[in-house]
Amino acid sequence: MENLQQRLESLVLLRKELHKNPEVSGKEVETAKRIVAFLERYAPDEIITEIGKTGIAAIYKGKQAGKTVLFRCELDALPIGEINTFEHRSLTDGVSHKCGHDGHMAILCGLASELSQNRPETGTVILLFQPAEEDGSGAQKVFSDPKFALLKPDYVFALHNLPGFPKNQIVVKNDTFTCAVNSIIIKLNGVTAHAGEPEKGINPALAIASIINQFDAIIQSDISKENYCLLTPIYTVMGKKAYGVSAGAGEVHFTVRSDSNSQMKKVETTLEKLAQSIAKEHQLECNIVWTQGFQANENNKEAANHIRSAAKVNDLELLEKETPFTWGEDFGLFTQQYPGAMFGLGSGVNTPALHNPDYDFPDEIIETGISIFHQISKQITNAH
Repeated sequence: MENLQQRLESLVLLRKELHKNPEVSGKEVETAKRIVAFLERYAPDEIITEIGKTGIAAIYKGKQAGKTVLFRCELDALPIGEINTFEHRSLTDGVSHKCGHDGHMAILCGLASELSQNRPETGTVILLFQPAEEDGSGAQKVFSDPKFALLKPDYVFALHNLPGFPKNQIVVKNDTFTCAVNSIIIKLNGVTAHAGEPEKGINPALAIASIINQFDAIIQSDISKENYCLLTPIYTVMGKKAYGVSAGAGEVHFTVRSDSNSQMKKVETTLEKLAQSIAKEHQLECNIVWTQGFQANENNKEAANHIRSAAKVNDLELLEKETPFTWGEDFGLFTQQYPGAMFGLGSGVNTPALHNPDYDFPDEIIETGISIFHQISKQITNAH
């Protein structure tokens, strides 16, 4: 049997191999093959593939029935070009692991290696490698797959590496851990006219300006206060570069953030009504589409306490975060369906931020992620 050091070395090699060969959301075919090949070395009772297209579940069963706990990581990379020059830099132009999902996969593979040597006495541990987290579609694809419906976990957990926090620090919080995020596309259709006779057309310019101004008035950007709401203009387009033509159509896009799923529903309704009202005032047809929605991760208190206990057993520094993170993470769909929690794993105070072109997951924190997950699994499966 491999000792811990040998297993950690193989996990670092795997992490770097995954980093060199990134795949964007929904295209994680080769990534999934690499994960399955690695998992097969550690004898799960079952490996289920092609969940939600490219997802994988590895299942470790105890000798007796008991609680089922699921740990989830993500398979996908981002459409961001890498500027690092180290040996394991991305070999795919314009695509790289800038959110640390390569490290998250290595941690879950490390948990597989731990479980193969220390199988649960009772209950079941499920390791889920989820596709398409970055575009917000993967969790829903997994939930819609009949293969996932058979798994029925009692608890669900995930972690995310956190640049800006000390390496190996565990960051935990009850209730909302990451915000609800959704993106709105407002399409406005009027009538094209000659630029010298704009009165004969219906130009969307003033409506777009009004939407931007009135949306801006709704913002409450202090997450420490109630009714947090952040609206960020992302993209706008109107007409064409034809200077004799008064534009007859345009669109404007925003991301919308809120600190709870219930508050997000209220904000969505408010924005839709406001956009429709402004369009009507300017005699424009208005079509609204929402895209890349992320449920808020609303941590179950009991599940969060399991994280706190695991950090204490492993003698790790624990930070109780007072306010949610403002980014979205589609694990929120899991915490809507099952008792569960997401926590943070510090990846270094002076580390480049997530989604930056020079980010790289620090291998030194892989062992910590494994230790926390393994301890949580023991606490739940061995509980009577």
